[in-house]
Amino acid sequence: MKKMQNIPVFILAGGLGTRLSEETHLKPKPMIEIGDTPILLHIMRWYYSFGFDDFIICAGYRSWEVKQFFLNYVYRLNHIMIDNRQSNDRKFSTFGENNTQERWRVRVIDTGQNTMTGARVARAFDETCREEKISHFAVTYGDGLTDANLINEMEFHQGHGRIGTVLGVPAMARFGELDVQSGGKVTGFLEKPEDKQGLINGGFFIFNAKFRDYLDTDESCILERTPLFQLAQDGQLMTYEHRGFWRPMDTLRDKMFLQELWDAGKAPWYPRDSR
Repeated sequence: MKKMQNIPVFILAGGLGTRLSEETHLKPKPMIEIGDTPILLHIMRWYYSFGFDDFIICAGYRSWEVKQFFLNYVYRLNHIMIDNRQSNDRKFSTFGENNTQERWRVRVIDTGQNTMTGARVARAFDETCREEKISHFAVTYGDGLTDANLINEMEFHQGHGRIGTVLGVPAMARFGELDVQSGGKVTGFLEKPEDKQGLINGGFFIFNAKFRDYLDTDESCILERTPLFQLAQDGQLMTYEHRGFWRPMDTLRDKMFLQELWDAGKAPWYPRDSR
């Protein structure tokens, strides 16, 4: 497995998820389970299967639940032993060998309850990467799944030499589209396009570290508006087209569809190394 050295993955996991309120009144949207696994973990495992092993979770709403999940993650995967036979010498440990334990680093950053997507990335970046001198970083949403080849996207990104790359996926009626010119250059975002071009913003971004200059820590900074719009206007955003599987979990209907794929053993996003 090729390792993505020094390329952190920022996952936006702090929104309220109001369109999935049937479940998000109890837990953060990225912690809603497909199978018995939070969708956040499904996303991380897909990245991990391509060699990404450094994750920064941009949390907000009910952030303590995300922190608690990762604090207890090792105990979910292994047997545990709690030995209280001697009151002054309590022992709590894991035992048994679990080969599915990922060798990754996970940092959960509380970026604020009402913070917008661009500000979440900016705040988490400043908290974790200002001193690390990274050259590139990835960003995605905590509610979208794909079977896109992320190594191929990284190679495409490094090949064109611009600041940003966005995964372009086939349009779904409820999403705005990318305004794409020949060669894959993104020139803007169309909220309600008159002329259908067939591609929308699927997340799974890769950015040069220079993209931090386009972001603002003010909580009103929305990634999909001024930062990405300005990047496109500057001719610094390209799209990596993906015609395979991509699906967000915006509604209960979406969640049920993903669950059906999982139950049928037909989940396209299931990590390659685990098949």
